[in-house]
Amino acid sequence: MSVYGASATRDRQAWLFGLTGPQFFLVLAAGFPTWMAIAMQQWLALLVVLPLWVVVGLLVCLPIRGHSAIQWIGVVFRHMAGLAFGWSRFQSKAAAGDLDLGNGDDDEDDGDAREADLPGILAGIQIHDGPPMSGQTARPAIIQNHSTRTWAATARIVHPGIGMSDEADRFRMGAGLTEMMEAATAGNQIDLVVVQVRTIPDDGTERAEWVRHNARPDEPEVSARVNAQLEAMTAGAAVRHEAFVTVVVREDVINKDAKRAGRGVIGRARILYSVLAEVEARLTGSIGCTRVNWLDTSELAVAIRTGFEPGDLPALADAEIHHREDPSIAAGVPVAAAGPTNASTAMRSYRHGEWESVASTILLPRKGARMGALARVLVPSQPGERRALTVFYRPVSQQAADRSTGRAQMSAVMAGTLREKAGKVERAKDRSSVGKLAERDEKLERGRSLVKVASAVSITVPAGWNVQDFGRRLDASIRISGFTPLPLDGAHDAAFAVSAIPLGAGLPKKRR
Repeated sequence: MSVYGASATRDRQAWLFGLTGPQFFLVLAAGFPTWMAIAMQQWLALLVVLPLWVVVGLLVCLPIRGHSAIQWIGVVFRHMAGLAFGWSRFQSKAAAGDLDLGNGDDDEDDGDAREADLPGILAGIQIHDGPPMSGQTARPAIIQNHSTRTWAATARIVHPGIGMSDEADRFRMGAGLTEMMEAATAGNQIDLVVVQVRTIPDDGTERAEWVRHNARPDEPEVSARVNAQLEAMTAGAAVRHEAFVTVVVREDVINKDAKRAGRGVIGRARILYSVLAEVEARLTGSIGCTRVNWLDTSELAVAIRTGFEPGDLPALADAEIHHREDPSIAAGVPVAAAGPTNASTAMRSYRHGEWESVASTILLPRKGARMGALARVLVPSQPGERRALTVFYRPVSQQAADRSTGRAQMSAVMAGTLREKAGKVERAKDRSSVGKLAERDEKLERGRSLVKVASAVSITVPAGWNVQDFGRRLDASIRISGFTPLPLDGAHDAAFAVSAIPLGAGLPKKRR
């Protein structure tokens, strides 16, 4: 099986002529003055209110880059309010000179250095040192999001990829992901599983260190010259891929078990560790990951820093290499200094430090897509740019899935009835939608799970470059892959945070 998502359905079904319920009733309510004018035979008033009804209908129903005009008016208003009140600008404590790094010992004087200082939707995140995992010396960082009341942990994974895999291997990996989602639904503890892949410009620091330790002094001159020429030709375009998996659980789900496990961060970490062990077993099993490393606080801080500042990676890698030989050399960054020194949100981009980003969401095609189709999105169009892709899997409980499917089927039946009454011919797309809902209902009855899937992708370039041009290149890459891009103008700061920073900050559960 090489095609996935062919049985996917929309989260919300349209009622009539592609309109949702709120849109349908809003248009009806806006037409009430027109009906009154017709009933009272006030033809002069009708000439006034009828164009107004048409204008309201266009504002409510006509999509402009994925949103209606009324939604765009709200976006512009909130953006202007953020500019007026200073909410769209951020300056870190380190840049303002308010950060106390302490003396480096594990005491209370280092409290500021351990406190995350992040902009936007990440401002409510606090990072804790978790207890050692059972049978391991690792102490994964526990990510607490106060704004969404969730707890999470992030792992760096290594996967061989699917580029050279045959149909059987791809089917096995897809089945492994399905089994993991079904286990998450049955356990009812995992709120979100986030898979993130980032491409990073590689300056060759680690390769140069490897060559220094492994080069042979008796290497032939011709071989050395050829290797030097190849390195000079490929160094500018070299990129690396790093992948993360973040598991998020809700406070209201685990708080009772956490009280019995020790209360506070320790109790919640113990409950979270049991979930992480199950996820790790699935990842290293049929999904095919060769390594899963749950990040501690220092490793997570580096991942956050390189997310905001990709240009800092060579210096951090060089410091880590020399730290192994000389422990007196400092490596990594404090959690408080992991974020950008300054950030500002514009309508069509997001600037963080010396870099600027544009983000989009990806709409799944109605006919499904081949596994690995999004690989083209991660290929940089020019040396120096960074791309990040994040996919969010939100398991839906069995009861919620049954209710959602029932409402969707009722909406589909009502829409068909209204179309029939209005004399509109039923199209193949309408019949396919009803068939997919019936197929979903049958799968749920057989014990399968329902998962909500969302994705976001961002492109990051130096601030001096034309970021809008690179945003168009990103949209082109998405379209070439067979998907539909939806640029998140007015919300690029939040979109960048969820697409490039591995902290488990997901897309909103409800659309506003």
